[in-house]
Amino acid sequence: MQFVELSIPGLLEIQPKRLGDERGYFSEIFRLAEFRNRAGDCDLVQENESLSARVGTVRGLHFQTVPFAQGKLVRCTRGAIFDVAVDLRHDSESYGAWAAVTLSPETGNQLWIPPGFAHGFCTLVPDTIVNYKVTAVYSQPDDKGVAWNDPAIGIEWPAQADPETLSAKDRQQPLLADLPPYFSMKG
Repeated sequence: MQFVELSIPGLLEIQPKRLGDERGYFSEIFRLAEFRNRAGDCDLVQENESLSARVGTVRGLHFQTVPFAQGKLVRCTRGAIFDVAVDLRHDSESYGAWAAVTLSPETGNQLWIPPGFAHGFCTLVPDTIVNYKVTAVYSQPDDKGVAWNDPAIGIEWPAQADPETLSAKDRQQPLLADLPPYFSMKG
């Protein structure tokens, strides 16, 4: 596996090696010791999956607060997504900045998003399935978000991004300027 640091400290794109022949391929997609060496000492305690039927489905931007703040290891197993992380660490030089990676089964790549970031994605093809492992279990009282189209963040979503696909919760998320300082670089 190759770990590629993105423009915001802490974000990693993981690119697996594939060994292929006429039968298909084999790929190691996760090894705990190597992952911890690059991402830090964390435990992945829950795995989630979502199916988005429509092209342009936007999910996010979501995060959970302490003590249930989640790191996420995101992988697209069918279809393709434009996957986004936004830095919410109030004392970070990159506070409010975003980075994105296109994830698909063809590339097999994954995105590591540590705690302190909001996460969201837009589907690029129909019937897209996204899997993600997280470092804390889901906690409804700690479930938060930020507006997917906040101009202060300025995410350059793909043309397919369809606001009509937003959940009721995501239609009402606050702006970055209205968030309390939930996260810091110190943890």
